[in-house]
Amino acid sequence: MHAHLVGSERFEEVGTWPEALPDGCFLWLGCERQAFEAELARVQAALVRWTGFTLFELHVSDLLNAQLPSHFDYTSGYELMVFRRLAAGPGASQLAVDDGPDSSASARLALQSIDTSPVGFAVFDRVLLTVHPADCAVREHFSQRLQGLAVGGEARNSSRLPGQPADLMLRMVNHMVDSYLDLRRLLTRQLTHLQQQLLDPRSRFDDWQVLLDSRNALHLLEDTCEDQRSAVQEWIDALEEWPAPTDKAQSRERELLRLRSRDVQEHIERVLTHVRRLEHSAETAVQMHFSALGHRTNDIMRTLTVLTAVFLPLNLITGFFGMNFDAMPLIHSSTGLWFALGAMLLVGAALLTLFWRKRYLGTRRR
Repeated sequence: MHAHLVGSERFEEVGTWPEALPDGCFLWLGCERQAFEAELARVQAALVRWTGFTLFELHVSDLLNAQLPSHFDYTSGYELMVFRRLAAGPGASQLAVDDGPDSSASARLALQSIDTSPVGFAVFDRVLLTVHPADCAVREHFSQRLQGLAVGGEARNSSRLPGQPADLMLRMVNHMVDSYLDLRRLLTRQLTHLQQQLLDPRSRFDDWQVLLDSRNALHLLEDTCEDQRSAVQEWIDALEEWPAPTDKAQSRERELLRLRSRDVQEHIERVLTHVRRLEHSAETAVQMHFSALGHRTNDIMRTLTVLTAVFLPLNLITGFFGMNFDAMPLIHSSTGLWFALGAMLLVGAALLTLFWRKRYLGTRRR
C-alpha cells in the first residue's frame, strides 16, 4: 500500500502512516484490491484516527468486488465511487496492427482483450482511499505525474496540484475515461477490417463469430459507459447537497469541483456517442452486406432468366422439327437444315439485342 501527502505546495510519499494529518494537506492511500483485503483492519483503524469514520461493510464488499458496475453512494462521513475503467488489455496493441492471414483471429483476440476492471474511491474530507485492480497503471501514472508537478515547489506547478481528495478523484476518473482513446483506435481498426471484408464483392465472408464478438464488445462498452454516466451524475447531484462554503476559497474549490465533474461527464458522453456510432456502423455494414448479396443474386437470376428466354424459342424450333411426322415442311429438303439454323440464329440475335437494349444484360447500370 502506498501513502502520499498531497497539498497545495507538496507531494511526498510517506513510508509510515502518520498518527495525525498535517495541516494544509490530505492523504492519498492507494492500494491493490488484494492488499486492501489483507490490510483491511489496519486501514479501518487508520481511518478512525484521521477522519473519525470507518468504511461500512457493504462498501468494503463493493471495493473488493471485481465485477461491480460503476456506481456512486454516500454516507455522512464519506462518498464512495466505483468506476470501471475502459482500456485495451495486454497485447491488444500488437493484435491491432496484425493484418496478416490470421487477421480475423487477431480481431477476435483484440476484442476479447478489452479491460473494464473497476477502480474504487472512498472520498473523505482529508483522505482519499483508492482500490485498484492488479497491474493498474492509473495509480502509478498519477504518482509520477503529481511528483513531477511538485518538484521544486514552483508556484506554477504547485497551483496545479489537487487541493482536496475529491479533486484528485475526479482527475483520476477523467484520466480513465480519456484512456478510451487507445481502445477507440483498436475498435475502429478492427471494425473497419470487418466492414471491408463484408463489403468486398470478391470475398466470401464467413467470420460471423468475430462480428458477433465485436457487437457483444460494443454492447458491453455501451452498458459500461451508461453506468459511468449515471455514477458521475449522482456524484454531481450529491455535490450540490454539500454544505454551503463559508469563504471565497472554499467557494472557488467547490466551483472547480463542479467544472471537473461536468468535464468528466462530457467526456463520458463523447465516449458513449462514439461507441453507439461504431455499433450503428457495424449494423449498417451487415445490412449493406446482405443488400449487396441480394443484388448479386438478382444479377445472377436476371442473367439466367435472359439465357432461358433466349433458348426457349430455339428449343421450340428444334422440338417442332423433331416431331415424328412424314408430311412436314422442309423435312426432306436439302435446305431445311440451313433454314432452321438461320431462323434459330435470327431469333437468338433478335432476343439478345432486345434484352441488351432493355439493360437486362451487363453488370453496369447507367
